[in-house]
Amino acid sequence: MAQHSFDSRRIPSGILLIALCIPASMLSTPAAWADGPHPKLHDQYKHEVEKLEQVWRSAELNDDVDAMDRLLSDDYIGITMTGQVVTKPQQLDRMRNRSLVLTTIELTDVKVKLIGTTAIVTSLADVDGTNDGEPMHGTYRYTRVYSRLPSGAWKITNFEATRVGPSPPPGGRRPRPGDSEPNQPPKPN
Repeated sequence: MAQHSFDSRRIPSGILLIALCIPASMLSTPAAWADGPHPKLHDQYKHEVEKLEQVWRSAELNDDVDAMDRLLSDDYIGITMTGQVVTKPQQLDRMRNRSLVLTTIELTDVKVKLIGTTAIVTSLADVDGTNDGEPMHGTYRYTRVYSRLPSGAWKITNFEATRVGPSPPPGGRRPRPGDSEPNQPPKPN
């Protein structure tokens, strides 16, 4: 059996040059890649997603189907406030047909968590409008998931909303922590 020894003279110099130019960070395990963007990009990405949340809000309030079409990924799956599962075409049809009309969306407690090229947004939303012609008022906690494409664009891939507490009276809002209870004096600060 012939023995082969390693002879560095047989490796083309171009391959050695390429190997020496690869940063050590690129040679780490794939798990390290999920740590997220460089710290300088982290804030930029969070800011981009926060702005997209306002684009989404505006598209909902103005029945802007074209803007919503640009925001949603082709494989989008949403779980509506009523528990209905919808795809991108179904969500766009809901807007076109005005089966869901939101006249108020007040967002609070918005948080953006970045994991690699994924952004997870959680928020509290006070909404008013109609759903299939029926009045709809309430406070909802939602989660929206964005994926950053290689082009740098962010797309919404998933959404789910859950009602928080009982429905408030029409035109009213649900009490929040720190609000005084009905028929009770305000709590001192």
